[in-house]
Order: sequence, then C-alpha cells, then structure tokens
Amino acid sequence: MLSYTELKKGVIFMYEGQPYEVMESGFLRMQQRKAVMQTKLRNLVNGKILDRNWQASDQFEEVEIEKQTAVFIYTSKGEYWFHEEGNPKNRFSLSEDLIGFAAQFLKPNMKVATDSYHGKLFKVALPIKMDFEVIEAPPAVRGNTAQGGTKQVTLEGGAKINTPMFINAGDIVRINTETGEYVERVEKK
Repeated sequence: MLSYTELKKGVIFMYEGQPYEVMESGFLRMQQRKAVMQTKLRNLVNGKILDRNWQASDQFEEVEIEKQTAVFIYTSKGEYWFHEEGNPKNRFSLSEDLIGFAAQFLKPNMKVATDSYHGKLFKVALPIKMDFEVIEAPPAVRGNTAQGGTKQVTLEGGAKINTPMFINAGDIVRINTETGEYVERVEKK
C-alpha cells in the first residue's frame, strides 16, 4: 500500500477500480490545516485526466506494470510503427496521441521502453538525452542578442528547438527529449 506522500510523478496506483498514473504532484499547506497532496492523474484505460487532492489518511494500492523494450521502425499517416526487441515479426502501431511530445524525436532503429497494463500499451519512454544533427540553422548575426542569444534550428526528423547562436547546420547537438531543450554541442561541423 502507498501513502499519500509516495504519490510522485510516474507512480501508478488503483483508484475507483482503475489504474491511474501521477502526472504532477505537490503539497499544499494552508494555515491551521493539515497538508494536502494535490495531484494531476491520467487514467491508463481511457486517457482521461483528473485533478484530485489527498489527505494523510488515504491509502493506495500499487499496480503491477509490464515493461518491455521495443524498436521504432517508421511513421506513416500519424501512426508510429514498432516491433518487439529481438522479434521483428511482432509489429504494432501507436497513435501520435499516445506518444505525445516525444514523437518528434523518434529515429529509425531506436530502442524505446514501453509500459503496458493487462496487454494495453499506455506509455513509450525515449532515452532522456539524445544526439541529433542540425539540418537548418539561420546565420548568427553579430550583436543580435535581444532574444537572449538564441536562434531556432531544425533537427533531423523535423523537430525545431532553440539553441545558442554558435550552432550551425551540420553540427551534432544533444537534446533533452522530455523538455525539448538544447543541452550541449557534441560535435562541430
């Protein structure tokens, strides 16, 4: 059993007979009252999002999740095709809604972690940091630092991110796939 203090981002538990994943959580302390845990939850069966507050007396049943590794193959018409690692014949597709923001960072033959509950996939996790080649980058203009010294570049796969002015087309940059932010330049052209 989980207590309300253990409801951190990524924890999965049963609520009203269905599995929920914690998307956000934080304590709220008001004057003269006990602390309350505010959470934003996602239903793993139907995808609905709920906001709930929990008291210290609340207890939760943890859910067993099946974790597997899959390999991304290609994308076609809004569907992302994968196969099980070590079994290329067992293919499956996922919608862009399920993959979410991370879809723009998928590369062919890339390994991803998948989570499923009773055979239904609900989460695809990419490596947190990945390297990409810069395909398009506007030239850096001397003295153009009114926007904090950044410019928008296009990466392989079509993702657009903000980088420092010294990044040029052909450079290899490291990106945080959870936030979509530039981390560092790995290789200079």
